[in-house]
Amino acid sequence: MDGGDQGYHYRVIRRALDEIDAAGSELSLEDLAARLGMSPAHFQRVFSRWVGVSPKRYQQYLALGHARALLRERFSTLEAAHGAGLSGGGRLHDLFLRWEAMRPGDYARRGAGLTIRHGWFRSPFGEVLAMGTEHGLCGLAFAEETGRDAAFADMAARWPEARMQAAPEALAPWVEAAFGGGGRAALHVFGAPFQIKVWEALLAIPSGHVTTYGQIARAAGAPKAARAAGAAVGRNPVAWLIPCHRAIAGSGKLTGYHWGLPVKRAMLAWESARAEGAAKD
Repeated sequence: MDGGDQGYHYRVIRRALDEIDAAGSELSLEDLAARLGMSPAHFQRVFSRWVGVSPKRYQQYLALGHARALLRERFSTLEAAHGAGLSGGGRLHDLFLRWEAMRPGDYARRGAGLTIRHGWFRSPFGEVLAMGTEHGLCGLAFAEETGRDAAFADMAARWPEARMQAAPEALAPWVEAAFGGGGRAALHVFGAPFQIKVWEALLAIPSGHVTTYGQIARAAGAPKAARAAGAAVGRNPVAWLIPCHRAIAGSGKLTGYHWGLPVKRAMLAWESARAEGAAKD
């Protein structure tokens, strides 16, 4: 599937979200296709090619109640992540190196002395802004809901002292790997110590599963800090690869996602559909 197809498919899904929410109940294939201005056959091909399940099944994944179903059926407690919690500067340093990431001192310097390359790419969830150093990706931002200018300003403000350089060709192999194109998507991220713990906990959530902000706080060693954990989730600079979309409220409600709730719903639905397809293989 080429990049143009991916962008087109996400836009169809975004429109489908609005129609499903407005209807308040499940729509037939014919009704949903008609609301999108597509033939049922074309609509069927778009969904089957993008996610591998029927439009009817995918509609169930896109529904607002899907997150609550995930919480019941695919809830991750993050006990293993809690056991791997960080303690002290030495562990923090080890984590940064394991992630091919910036050392703690670089975090304090706000990117001073770094050259951060950037470029725009197509993804299964619309247009994505990628940023990275010579060591790996330090940022992924989805712009379909926010727009290009806002996404770029948001990411650039995280490293205000860095030199920004347009160089999509340098990032392309990592971006391709990030979305299943093969290879390895190296990361070069930095954050405050608690943020790093939260992001490590996010990495422990399997694809197709979810966990709560409370569980993430416990895994980060601060069981009473669910609100702070939520803030750290929102500051994750590498959306999708560090899967902040898999964090939901304890009630099963989808709360704010930095790049827009429709993107978060599409990601969870895409992963659920892929998990279903893998189970049938």
